[in-house]
Amino acid sequence: MASYCKLSDLFLIQSQLDDALEDATTQEDKENLVHQYLHNIDEKAALIIPDFEEGLDWLNTDGPLSLRKELSGKVVVLDFFTYCCINCMHLLPDLHQLEQSYTIEDGLVVVGVHSAKFPNEKVLQNVRSAVLRYDITHPVVNDSDARLWQELEVSCWPTLVLLGPRGNLLFSLVGEGHREQLFLFTAVALKHYREQGLLKDHDVGIKLYRDSLPPSILSFPGKIAMDPSSKRLAIADTGHHRVLVVSNTGQLLHSIGGPSSGRRDGNLFEAQFSSPQGVFIKGDTVYVADTENHLVRKINLSEGKVSTLAGTGVQGTDKEGGAAGPQQPISSPWDVTLGNAGGDVLWIAMAGTHQIWALFLEDGKLPKGSDSKKGTCVRFAGSGNEENRNNAYPHKAGLAQPSGLALARTENWDCLFIADSESSTIRSLSLKDGAVKHVVGGERDPLNLFAFGDIDGKGIDAKLQHPLGVSWDEGSSLLYVADSYNHKIKVVDPKTKQCRVLAGTGKAGNGVGPGFLESSFNEPGGICLGERGKLLYVADTNNHCIKVLDLETKTVSSFPILEQQEVDAVLTTATSNTPAVKKLPKLPKSAPVFTMPSITVPSGHSVTLMLKLALPAGTKLNEEAPSFWDLSAEGNEWLLEGRAVMGRISDLSEPISIVSSIPVAPASTDPTLTLNAWVYCCLSGGGACMMKAVSFRQPLLIGSTSEEGSVAVMLEHAF
Repeated sequence: MASYCKLSDLFLIQSQLDDALEDATTQEDKENLVHQYLHNIDEKAALIIPDFEEGLDWLNTDGPLSLRKELSGKVVVLDFFTYCCINCMHLLPDLHQLEQSYTIEDGLVVVGVHSAKFPNEKVLQNVRSAVLRYDITHPVVNDSDARLWQELEVSCWPTLVLLGPRGNLLFSLVGEGHREQLFLFTAVALKHYREQGLLKDHDVGIKLYRDSLPPSILSFPGKIAMDPSSKRLAIADTGHHRVLVVSNTGQLLHSIGGPSSGRRDGNLFEAQFSSPQGVFIKGDTVYVADTENHLVRKINLSEGKVSTLAGTGVQGTDKEGGAAGPQQPISSPWDVTLGNAGGDVLWIAMAGTHQIWALFLEDGKLPKGSDSKKGTCVRFAGSGNEENRNNAYPHKAGLAQPSGLALARTENWDCLFIADSESSTIRSLSLKDGAVKHVVGGERDPLNLFAFGDIDGKGIDAKLQHPLGVSWDEGSSLLYVADSYNHKIKVVDPKTKQCRVLAGTGKAGNGVGPGFLESSFNEPGGICLGERGKLLYVADTNNHCIKVLDLETKTVSSFPILEQQEVDAVLTTATSNTPAVKKLPKLPKSAPVFTMPSITVPSGHSVTLMLKLALPAGTKLNEEAPSFWDLSAEGNEWLLEGRAVMGRISDLSEPISIVSSIPVAPASTDPTLTLNAWVYCCLSGGGACMMKAVSFRQPLLIGSTSEEGSVAVMLEHAF
């Protein structure tokens, strides 16, 4: 059996190089030191690492890659990462820029080696979603059992390992913040092995997974928030790098940013974001955690402008703060919520530095802190160490990638609840004295960030897995939790510290109903209450949709988003004189589909489809969100003469007649008409609104007899 090396075999010789580089004063001196280092290390034939295990799943490639075959003759950067890790996310821009500087033909290949922390992260489909969400375009191998990690004795995420063209170990870089060394080592290694004639310019079969996916209205929505007064929702459409503002019936009111990432203030049409996560909406103002831009932004809907409130656009390492917002570097803000500390303040879950920060919108003062002027951005809680440490002094507490915030304004609580994702806990941060306390999840050891699971219970006996979102219900004094990696929505009573599942099967899926526990989610990342505590809106991130939990009827439905505000174009013919066909919402998977018995229709006749629908008991049509039907004949568009056949549904007391004529000379004798209907309804007494949909497929058998007449068929459904 071959003998392979470990990272520890490299530590002594690389530490000598690191020391020498610290003393070097010019770039030329540094390059010469690395060049000499490579000459020395080439003589150590034993520094060969094992190949990837056979049978692993690969993404962004035509097939598996091997260090001895496809990657032979390349300088390879192995990125050992796990997709929950904020530090791993911080490395991705460096790797992307490295790949922009040196191509595969130049001899460089970056390979992501996904080595999971959480059980949920071992699942291939979840890794696929992460590759899409983070726009990773290099090959990624799902080493679910962390076999290569163990063989090399990697100790933490992220770790970069640079290999030579023989699969020989060159360098390792542990943690983030080593961009200069990464570029130096890579550039010199490519030059060194090119001069030796050991580099090859062959392709390795890149095939991006994202290129095979259909478009969707939402892409990995991260967070959602509602303004109770206007009943408008703000949605962080994270994968599309934009923020949507919609009515509570799904009408799209504003779309700001996207479809590509960028960083730009200005009017709503030119503003750009980069993977925004947290949103908070009040009146005509939306606050945005612009995560990958390392900014906090403000959208003023009435003025039609976007501005930057905090951050410089570059990832910061400052763990104290205190500068004016636009001059204060910050790191990966993940959520925001509006509160008060002697004046309006925006609380920020600063995932990148494992802290909670405050952005003062007015003069104010933090508990156990000094006075702060308007515009100041400063740390509130968290030492900056990634820990599960509770403490009466906010600066001595340790958080672990806080990712969700909920403000409890009632006097009994007066605190922020925190979804502390990497410790798999829910914590509270007092707005009276700054004390950080445990609520549920995790364990007592502040350094153990592996105390996760899926267990209902009390306090530390309850277990969560990487929760990302929280929402507080003042009426019931209950806290709702998006237990993201368990694919569940849970409810916590902070007074008793009891935690129990509310919805979700515990398996990733996209099913709806019939009840809460039969419905499924896929890494839900955001959650908010609406309609005076009657509805719970869930950003079902990996399902690219918003789901609505009706807390009174215990039912789950998909929340529609209409990209066009009007959908009442009836029987329009596609000519240059007619308006463009309105874009239809996607038929939800929960919508029933009925395939009707075939009917015989002579050519020259017409078919009359009689659509008869009945609303759920106690509901009425929603006038603000027009209901409508759509008739199509996929593959047989001649049947509708190329027209977009649509109609408004405004009255369900009588059947709706939809007529389609059969040509005398049909192009096919067995076409199928498909009639879809979208009905928007609300409870008659006000409150909850919902969308219902149904689809009918009506096969036709066209006879050869050419005569006039009509054949009618009734299509009925009660929602």
